[in-house]
Amino acid sequence: MTLSATARNAACDAIVDLLDSGDVRFHTAAHAEVATNNFGATAFGASAAGTATANSITDDSSAAGGTIDHAHLRESGGTEIVDLTVTAVSGGGDIEMTSLVIGAGDTVAITSLTVTMPAS
Repeated sequence: MTLSATARNAACDAIVDLLDSGDVRFHTAAHAEVATNNFGATAFGASAAGTATANSITDDSSAAGGTIDHAHLRESGGTEIVDLTVTAVSGGGDIEMTSLVIGAGDTVAITSLTVTMPAS
């Protein structure tokens, strides 16, 4: 199956629209919360070529701290919509971070985030 650009955009927009006013929650391997960054009321712009780019994401300026293992994109009610791998830069994760070790009270910022719906 191969999706047209129109179908890819519609599918991607349907997913990212669920994230409006939601968040990105980072967890340790034992599922303890490390940090939470909040999406705005309109989390992502409209998809183009099957890819949507996040609008501004609020920093977590008082992280709980820990070693990040994975993350979840959640809707405003807390339901997990997307599960993500997290690695250090060049590690190949869905999210790549300069450091996976976050201290209590540290600020965690997300500078960019995209969601892509593949053609097949």
